Amino acid sequence: MKLSHALAFAAALSIAATAFAQTPAAPAAPAATTAAKPAAAAKTTGAEKTPAKERTAKSLDCSKQADTKNIHGKERKKFMSDCKKG
Repeated sequence: MKLSHALAFAAALSIAATAFAQTPAAPAAPAATTAAKPAAAAKTTGAEKTPAKERTAKSLDCSKQADTKNIHGKERKKFMSDCKKG
């Protein structure tokens, strides 16, 4: 009985050891690479967003008009464009 427990433990240990052995190591980035490319560090990713612009009174008024007329989608976009121009 003790032998079967020892064999089961050894099998579990060997399976776990191979699972940890297959975990890839994180690549080490040399400091010279990041210093040589300052423009790459300045680029923004999709997760970072620019601050929203303040809406003008005209834009807010046109939006209220579109809401009261229950305009949505492409029609709303066209209505808003025309409203802001006029």
